[in-house]
Amino acid sequence: MAGFVPRAFPCLLLLSVFDTSADGRGDVVELRDADFEYAAAEQETMLVKFYAPWCGHCKKLAPDFETAAKRLKGIVTLAKVDCTANTEICGRYGVSGYPTLKIFKNGEESSAYDGPRSADGIVDHMKKHAGPDSVPLTTEKDLQAFINHSDASVVGVFESSDSPQLVEFLKGASLMRDSFRFAHTTDLQLGHKYDLKSEPPRLASKFEESVVSHQGPFSITALRRFIRDHIYGICPHLTRENKQQLRKRDLLTAYYDLDYLHNPKGSNYWRNRVMKGASQYSSRGLLFSVANRKDFAEELEGEYGLGSVEGSELPFVTIRTRAGHKYTMREEFTRDGKSLERFLEDYFAERLKRYIKSEPVPIKNNGPVKVVVADTFEEIVNDPEKDVLIEFYAPWCGHCKKLEPKYTKLGEELSSDPNIVIAKMDATANDVPQGYDVQGLYRQ
Repeated sequence: MAGFVPRAFPCLLLLSVFDTSADGRGDVVELRDADFEYAAAEQETMLVKFYAPWCGHCKKLAPDFETAAKRLKGIVTLAKVDCTANTEICGRYGVSGYPTLKIFKNGEESSAYDGPRSADGIVDHMKKHAGPDSVPLTTEKDLQAFINHSDASVVGVFESSDSPQLVEFLKGASLMRDSFRFAHTTDLQLGHKYDLKSEPPRLASKFEESVVSHQGPFSITALRRFIRDHIYGICPHLTRENKQQLRKRDLLTAYYDLDYLHNPKGSNYWRNRVMKGASQYSSRGLLFSVANRKDFAEELEGEYGLGSVEGSELPFVTIRTRAGHKYTMREEFTRDGKSLERFLEDYFAERLKRYIKSEPVPIKNNGPVKVVVADTFEEIVNDPEKDVLIEFYAPWCGHCKKLEPKYTKLGEELSSDPNIVIAKMDATANDVPQGYDVQGLYRQ
């Protein structure tokens, strides 16, 4: 296929642009106005950090960016541009804040980087951008290697390399490669066994087909709809990497000691019991999933009040809706699945009480700034007789600490007016109600 042959370039120029180890600057390539265009064109995939030396967030990102560059060496190039000294290139790409991260493909801006900013997150995210949008498959070995993966696979089978459907498929792969894995073949015999989509082999189950084929007219829109409806099956494996994608829907998750690498049989034992419930209720708009409890231990404790139970093999079950409503199954998960069935019946009958994370209600609350917790939010903030100004803060937030004396002074000056309430709520220790978009809490 055209576009996958590595480009050759003069060794002398390569060293002059990319040899960063000699001056001790590490594995992040430093680019300037004069060499950016040439350097970007020589890289199939490159992540560029546009920064300013005085920027605090840039300084915080720097060590993770450097670590990621070292781990991605030979796979994806990571580069940086000092926008205070290279205004031409930063202006050309519309950089208005720092740090700004952009992905480039063969010299052309591909997309803004919207992934995690930790070293592990950058590595995982950028590996998805390395190589072609869709992997060409030519042998049975290629096919087996591609589908034997922890994530579901999308495989297109086409009659020829100039097929109009293949052109549409490749366009769709380019648009969706951040979220899904794509491959294609023009060998109809090779594609006979696996048609357009295959689940990871470890998730094969009697409750659903492991391979789903696309039917009907083919287009990017049809491909997107087909993947949306079928890629995860009725009970996927929830991970840190796919959680944002899965949580776009109402989602039930069973958390337990899931380990498909060392204990696939035990992992599927509980998944099959979840699948039984899923097969009965998935048509009602609820997606089901399973997850490793240790991967989400902090979230389970902080968001649901579920601490770890040492020695317990029984799953924790939660439901999180698109609207942010949370529910937990308080009854112990029984091996016959009856407790899960009762939990689902109560959920769909709207008999479950939502779980709301809240600090204890203050015993005394007579200060100039009223302390609000999740359990008193409706009573204090939504009081129809009062005008309320509320600050959502984080205890570790430097900007919040700087504001505190001024905010307290405001509360003191207005304390004599019975119709005005100045209030605050710790947004890290209490669930913020729907309709309040809290942003801008930064660790210092």
